[in-house]
Amino acid sequence: MRKVGFCAVAGSGMSALAQVLRAQGCEVYGSDRSFDQGKEGKIKKALSDIGVKICPQDGSMLDNDLEVLYTSTAVESTIPDVKRALEKNIPVKRRSDLLAEVFASYPKGIAIGGTSGKSTLTAMVGYILDQAGLKPTVINGAGMQNYKDMPGIPNVILNKGDICVIEADESDGSIEKYTPYISVVNNISLDHKSLEELEILFGDFAQKAKFGAVLNADCKHTIKLLNKHSNNVTFAIDNPEADFYFEDIKAVDDGTNYSFKGRNYHLNLIGRFNVANAAAAVAVCSMLGVEAVKACEILQGFAGTKRRLEVLGKSNNITVIDDFAHNPDKVAASMSALKSYKGRLLIMFQPHGFAPMRLMGKDIIESFAKYMDDKDILMMPEIYFSGGTVNRDISSKDLIDYAVSLQKQAYFFEKRDDLEKRLLELVGEGDRIVLMGARDNSITDMGYRILEKLK
Repeated sequence: MRKVGFCAVAGSGMSALAQVLRAQGCEVYGSDRSFDQGKEGKIKKALSDIGVKICPQDGSMLDNDLEVLYTSTAVESTIPDVKRALEKNIPVKRRSDLLAEVFASYPKGIAIGGTSGKSTLTAMVGYILDQAGLKPTVINGAGMQNYKDMPGIPNVILNKGDICVIEADESDGSIEKYTPYISVVNNISLDHKSLEELEILFGDFAQKAKFGAVLNADCKHTIKLLNKHSNNVTFAIDNPEADFYFEDIKAVDDGTNYSFKGRNYHLNLIGRFNVANAAAAVAVCSMLGVEAVKACEILQGFAGTKRRLEVLGKSNNITVIDDFAHNPDKVAASMSALKSYKGRLLIMFQPHGFAPMRLMGKDIIESFAKYMDDKDILMMPEIYFSGGTVNRDISSKDLIDYAVSLQKQAYFFEKRDDLEKRLLELVGEGDRIVLMGARDNSITDMGYRILEKLK
């Protein structure tokens, strides 16, 4: 039996792979500084319940004769687990190395790439294939609501078929490690890299596909990749020339309606961008033999993903929404969806990382400003910092000042507790509180805490 360790096992990508190896019969150990700090108790329990042995992040995990230690890109070499592994000559590998290894073991690997929408699209594809009886294994970067009652954390679907669906991340370049059966490029927009770098990266990704590529015909950068592969399928919600063109999109109280080839369907999610995700999912599954009509019908039962415009609850006619948006396109997509419905928006945006905010902070503010009206309010605490050495030459206050210069109601708070207090003072009946930000599960905890205080 293989013995493996995961450093930073609470992360969505790491916890998914820990579950995959545990299902394969490995003896799995895990540590996370958030566990040591008394945080992420639900994740800790879920992993423990399926047999992952949780250890303090003090190096003691490496006393268990581990064959390899897997770490995320956020983990530095100064962390005790990593230092101990190096001292004991235990190989230290990245999460992406393991994901590439697992992915390559499946004859039909579906890699979902793109700047935005990867987690939702991965979940949609996995759900359709699962419901259609194709028994996929799915490794996702977000919890999948249709599987929330399964043991463990619902960011994986564990089956024994020949298909594996993964979310392929371009932010750290790990997308280059995959040779998919089908490559999917959902969109290309400014995020962690320049557009020029991204076009090259995704072009190579599409070209490497063994069977074919699925491309967004609405994205001017993605459509350039058509010549990268001889077997392409396109999808769109604006371009009628696409192979899978979803139209007549209408926001309704319980989601979104759309039509495809003369038939009407319902999606339990809000936003035009989610209809585009649905079109992409149907296009992918068609390449695997699932009829489009059947795929659309299956998607009507799709319940969404965690932290993607997730309604945490309602109290006194006030809705609390949790969202992962953290780059200009994601913010614009979420804001567009939210403004399809009535009600003032009180938005808390938690910026993540000083370098990303230097690169795209102003673009993010412009995405908010494009959709905010005079009554909407944007509030920001200081930039989230998870540790390590970094140049802190930008502040959330700089971004808030820019929002104010665009004539928007915007306020900076040094501490999130002060922001939460002010938000509760401002909120009124019919308002929607939207909590946005990436890689920080305490945002969700804040949402549930606000709901309790609203009662």
